[in-house]
Amino acid sequence: MSAGSAVTDQSRLEGVSVALKPVPVAILIGLCAAKLLLHAFTSLRHYGYFRDELYYLDMARHLDWGYVDAAPLIAVYAKIALWLGGSLAALRILPALAGAGLIVVSMLIARELGGGRYAQLLAGLVVFLCPANLSVDSLLTMNAFEPLYWMGCILVVARILRTGDSQLWLWFGLLAGLGLENKHSTLSFGFALTVALLLTDERREFTKRWIWIAGAIAFALFLPNLIWQIRHHFPTIEDLANVRREGKNVVLGPLAFVKEQIIDIHPILFPVWLAGLIWFLREKRWRVLGLTFLIFFVLMEVAHGKNYYVFPIYPMVLAGGAVVIERWLANRAAWTRAAVVAVIVLASLPAIPMVTWMLPPERLLAYQNAIGFKPSKAEVHHESLLPQPVADQFGWPEMVHEVAGIYDSLPPDERAQTGIWAGNYGEAGAINLFGPQYGLPRAYSRHQNHWYWGPPPQVYKNLIVIQWSLDDVRDNCTSYQAFQHYERFGMGEENTPIYLCRGVEFDIQKIWWHSHHWN
Repeated sequence: MSAGSAVTDQSRLEGVSVALKPVPVAILIGLCAAKLLLHAFTSLRHYGYFRDELYYLDMARHLDWGYVDAAPLIAVYAKIALWLGGSLAALRILPALAGAGLIVVSMLIARELGGGRYAQLLAGLVVFLCPANLSVDSLLTMNAFEPLYWMGCILVVARILRTGDSQLWLWFGLLAGLGLENKHSTLSFGFALTVALLLTDERREFTKRWIWIAGAIAFALFLPNLIWQIRHHFPTIEDLANVRREGKNVVLGPLAFVKEQIIDIHPILFPVWLAGLIWFLREKRWRVLGLTFLIFFVLMEVAHGKNYYVFPIYPMVLAGGAVVIERWLANRAAWTRAAVVAVIVLASLPAIPMVTWMLPPERLLAYQNAIGFKPSKAEVHHESLLPQPVADQFGWPEMVHEVAGIYDSLPPDERAQTGIWAGNYGEAGAINLFGPQYGLPRAYSRHQNHWYWGPPPQVYKNLIVIQWSLDDVRDNCTSYQAFQHYERFGMGEENTPIYLCRGVEFDIQKIWWHSHHWN
């Protein structure tokens, strides 16, 4: 054994000898309860299903080991929601529970870093109040579960760094594998951690078998999705290439990217996570964590990732900052601890109405104008009155009702020969969720994974088409009727006429496999 290794092992033994501080169970339960209550009273009152939630419900009806633009676990979450009745409440309780779980894991990370009762309280509080987390946990997407898997991995790594117990890598492998089945961005997180290990003395872990077994566990869990990708010729890679080529995502320069991150996490929390990052980098024991954050942050900026791609890694540095603040306040007056908490809470409160669905749309717009804040955009869309995550919760039941009116206006013999063609997965998902109550047939679309769920079982004489251009209708229909569709608070791109296309001049089954729309 080298002298350096002996010193490091001795420091780890000293870390083990220092007992971890107790978990403040009452505080933990209180924060989790507050989290769940907040989402229960804000996610269901004024808004409806989010566009992507409609898509995920369709995925749940077609469970598979992969999808064009998603790993398979999101369909499992949606399937659970269907088992619970498929209501908006059934969907929204799942991300809220994931957010509560993240509070618990963040407090445990602070504890693992040596934090006492106050540090654990502060870690849980800032993760709870962080606007990025509140926004993500308000919708059923894989983004709500992503930080839970990642921070579970970080908790394991922190325990390994403190104790030297390399067998714990097995738990890391399990969590990382589940993270990969939740979202492919876990590959980037794993890359950042691997490079960080190689840049520090912790590279010794690669000389032991446990980290390699952990890698094998993660790979085994990811393998079904990888096989699906291979069998389908890597549609996810094609989808990502199309997104880059079409310029769908907003691209920020380095300074703008950093500014956006500070705003999204909340400026009042910037000193907290920055203190945690600096402490990690200065402390040899925790340097791996600091480097992991830095490498991942830079990687996302260089790759022009969306602003929310970085969100899952912040709880780690927020927990570290909570420990730093606890130590800084240790020899100061007791009131200073309460003052820090009060300042963070009071500064965070104004952001809550903008990142939860607390206010109806008119009041939300008035509130944003009153405080002079305009939310940033992660994707390029047609302008809407409301931010895209909010606007995409409007207009779906109304659109289905309008389609049903067109469908019911047809004589029974024509109705039997009329299909529904949706331009994107939100429209198709809305028809498939709300349509059965009107007796509508299933909607088909060539957008994203809906292409794999087609073509329709018959060649239709007529089609009700959503989000077709007038030129498309003129070129493909013997005759047509236009029905205006408009939702004030919805996405502008959805405010286009719905057409009844009579005398369809193409065989839908023949053209289906020659084109798809992945972006």
